[in-house]
Amino acid sequence: MKNAFVTLVTNADYVMGATALVHSLRRTATRADIVILHTHAVTAQQLEYLQSLGCRIIAVDHLPLSDDFNQRHARKNLHGAAPFTKGRKPDFHTPLDNFCKLRLWQLTEYRTVVFLDADIVVLKNIDKLFDYPEFSAAPNVYESLADFHRLNSGVFVAKPSTDTFERMLEALDQPDVFWRRTDQTFLETFFPDWHGLPVTMNMLQYVWFNMPALWDWKSAAILHYQYEKPWEADHPKAERLRPLIDLWHAFHENRDIPDIAGLPNPSTTSAGAIA
Repeated sequence: MKNAFVTLVTNADYVMGATALVHSLRRTATRADIVILHTHAVTAQQLEYLQSLGCRIIAVDHLPLSDDFNQRHARKNLHGAAPFTKGRKPDFHTPLDNFCKLRLWQLTEYRTVVFLDADIVVLKNIDKLFDYPEFSAAPNVYESLADFHRLNSGVFVAKPSTDTFERMLEALDQPDVFWRRTDQTFLETFFPDWHGLPVTMNMLQYVWFNMPALWDWKSAAILHYQYEKPWEADHPKAERLRPLIDLWHAFHENRDIPDIAGLPNPSTTSAGAIA
């Protein structure tokens, strides 16, 4: 059976993100399929370029969840009950869309899938992730070592299974349940003994200025632009993240990429840009 990298596209902004992601994956010479799950808010025309890159395009419906569940997890209600205090989620962020990630467990034609959020670029070949067990994810580390006990669901390894998907639906929509970080909180609960990937397999962009000693371009394999997105004009942390934003634009435009291992780490420089 084949393996696949899977991402989720829920609006035109994430089409831009997925474009940079796919460009970066193609540069690694991966032999795995690249699958784009998309909600019906995204048009076929918006996905034409990704299809021309050889991606498999699959439309998905929202999960069959109760009205009460959907109301509790609507953007206004979720952000009001569990506000994001460490960064800003862009206006196009829709929490309910996140649960569509669980649809990848229905891709039973694949032996193993690696999910990658559409706000990610891959810096080197990561096909070895297909040899990791279910459920593997990197810790949600971007502020302090205290975060090592929490996973980040922007990158994870899964084994598609209809049985697992059905058990997820049953566990997800319980009376009065509230998943404060949507799919991330749910997956952490559903897989309490999750396996830890190295932080280099999901290097969160805030590490750049919060924990610069942890950043190492030579070992970083996946760069994840959590919170503010690199294609947003003049977002609040743009200047602090300028080298990472410039790198994303180079991937998005499919330009020449510099030697990643030779880039200066934040502990040795506070400025720089990708030509």
